[in-house]
Amino acid sequence: MKKWPWWIKTLLILIVLFGLIQLVPFGKDHQNPAVVAEATFDSAATKTLVMNSCYDCHSNETTWPWYSNIAPVSWLTLADVQEGRQNLNFSDWSSNSVVSQALFSSAAQAASEGKMPPFYYAWMHPNAKLSTDQRNQLVQGFQNSAK
Repeated sequence: MKKWPWWIKTLLILIVLFGLIQLVPFGKDHQNPAVVAEATFDSAATKTLVMNSCYDCHSNETTWPWYSNIAPVSWLTLADVQEGRQNLNFSDWSSNSVVSQALFSSAAQAASEGKMPPFYYAWMHPNAKLSTDQRNQLVQGFQNSAK
């Protein structure tokens, strides 16, 4: 009986493991909660920028791409959305003006420092990638919305 090379054995093991992790139920619950209260932006242009660059992780209106159903990417996607909604959710906005101002200020700071959107999100979603002008416009829009 002929022995298989080590790389074929490794490949087969990886294929089997990949198939098995698809059975893990985490990361496949893609229900979007109801919109409770939407944030009020200073302009339609700001809202459009926010919807294109932020809504998938920071709202209850997430668009779940096909790859969000395949583990382990599904695990990472769900974790990012849960964390994003927990930190800032444009679909569950506070009517308290002090809280609203703080949230907009935090969003402006994250955008101005280039922390948001994350590079890997913009890589997978080209329409979310912001030019310098768009980033400046978004930061200004967040600052104006905070007022």
